Amino acid sequence: MISFKQFSNGFEYLEIKNEVSKAKIALQGAHIFEYSKIGEKPLLWLSEASEFKLGTAIRGGVPLCWPWFGVNKTDTNMPQHGFVRTMIWKLVEFTENDECSELTLLLSNSKETLVFWPYKFELRYKIKVADELTLELITKNCDVKAFSITQALHTYFNISNISDVFVSGLENKLYFDSLKQKSFMQDGNISFHKEVDRVYQDVNNPILLIDVDRTYTITNYGSSSFVVWNPWLEKSTKMSGMKSNSYESMLCIESANALDDFKTIEPNRVHGLKTTIKF
Repeated sequence: MISFKQFSNGFEYLEIKNEVSKAKIALQGAHIFEYSKIGEKPLLWLSEASEFKLGTAIRGGVPLCWPWFGVNKTDTNMPQHGFVRTMIWKLVEFTENDECSELTLLLSNSKETLVFWPYKFELRYKIKVADELTLELITKNCDVKAFSITQALHTYFNISNISDVFVSGLENKLYFDSLKQKSFMQDGNISFHKEVDRVYQDVNNPILLIDVDRTYTITNYGSSSFVVWNPWLEKSTKMSGMKSNSYESMLCIESANALDDFKTIEPNRVHGLKTTIKF
């Protein structure tokens, strides 16, 4: 079942519920900010301090980073992680059965998007809410010239405590450390004792986020880069929509096309970035 709802300030979202799972998705940014299996704790972390208002990105859930990941390299005054997080998307398709709900949200170029990016495009975001969560962002080039993008499904995982989790499956993978601005090779599993901001490269296998009470399996398609991020205490106190202790209960593992994994899309061609999360 799907319902159109809004908060008291008029901020609109979709509520999805079937026999095995449920979710909430903001029309601003096509931002899924809640997902859980029925009777279980949420998969996604959502900041208690996050604001739901037009023009402000939600802190938590799965923000969409597009058509650039991070800071715009040619104009640092452009929005961090692109502009689609604060655009209003349209629901164009919805199908369901007892145990699976699937929907597609659409965003196309407009006068508003051309202010940020001088290309014609169509984005379709397919969300599958079932006993696993599947997200696919499909970019179509509707222009007469090729364009290049970096992007990410910026997933915030809800965890017991950052000191009790580790990530497996990235051993012996090269990563770029954004804090040190250098590349390193991963030795063993990833555990967390300080701020981490890394882009892992040439990853073509599922990875595991192992918590004390459950294990997430994360599989990418159309991507060979994973971003692993936790801001830790000092940065959390300075970030919007975060409390000083927010870092303890969240970890971002992002399916991405970043760094050398950027994608050039020719006219009338498409590229899909997809992740499936099982637990």
